[in-house]
Amino acid sequence: MTDSRLNTLRNWLKALEASWQLDLDSLVPASADASFRRYFRITSKNPNFGTLIVMDAPPQHEPLDAFIKVDLLLSEAGLNVPKILEQNLAEGFLLLNDLGTKTYLAELNNETADHLYKDATHALVLMQLASKPDVLPNYDEALLQRELDLLPEWYLKKHLNIKLNAQQIEQLKKSFELIIENNLAQAKVYVHRDYHSRNLMVTEENNPGVIDFQDAVYGPITYDAASLWRDAYIAWPEERVIDWVIKFWEAGRKAGLPMPNDFGHFYRDFEWMGLQRHLKVLGIFARLYHRDGKDGYLKDIPLVLEYAIATANRYIELKPLARILESTRINKD
Repeated sequence: MTDSRLNTLRNWLKALEASWQLDLDSLVPASADASFRRYFRITSKNPNFGTLIVMDAPPQHEPLDAFIKVDLLLSEAGLNVPKILEQNLAEGFLLLNDLGTKTYLAELNNETADHLYKDATHALVLMQLASKPDVLPNYDEALLQRELDLLPEWYLKKHLNIKLNAQQIEQLKKSFELIIENNLAQAKVYVHRDYHSRNLMVTEENNPGVIDFQDAVYGPITYDAASLWRDAYIAWPEERVIDWVIKFWEAGRKAGLPMPNDFGHFYRDFEWMGLQRHLKVLGIFARLYHRDGKDGYLKDIPLVLEYAIATANRYIELKPLARILESTRINKD
């Protein structure tokens, strides 16, 4: 199968060859993500540039406007995000500086975690301090609901072939209402929406490098913390998570972020926000497999399910949700 976009991309890079001293033969895939976007790495013969990243985002699926807008926003806030060196909006290509190949996921271990998460906390506080309403899309009730609906549609029905009875449907509806009520009651800030170990790069200066932020919204203050410490790709003992969340809460309050005075209140918000995210992620991972033919995320479902069950079981009003999720575990086995 010919890759017509790759040919178009090569032609665009050829036009940039002289100004960036590109070695066109060095173009190799860097990564793909869960969307239509993909990334390439290319070498510049100018040592000042080193390697560069090329983003390929088909305009009909992934318009670049949001990426560019959020990139500038986060850069102004002091975060280490890719610099946009060249852009081709019509065809959907960007040339970016390279934040390297070391992800947090690859570098995190018992010894490095405190230091790496401290840097990630600092960057998160900077981003939240820059927040203003009416700049990014609102993380509103409709969006939260749409995300939660992915669970019954894609995970329960399509992936596990589970048909809920009338009582379970009502219990799920009530649980979703309670979760959304909590999420909407939280203070609002800029939300990266995928602030986790695969999207944070370990960099020598201004660590971490932050990528994959184009879906950023204006929403609950605990969302990115939940992405970071209830990460679908790496798990930590609860006491360490609590310690890191306390440090984030303290740093945020010291910086003047609108956080509750009571940590117990903040941690409950963190848990309920994480639960919303995990229910959504179960649906997304199932959809990536069944609709998009991407099976790489199926192996991450058990951890996400365990997070969701553990959280739902800690709150009496969410026990019915926990029972529904537990039944999927039995069904799956």
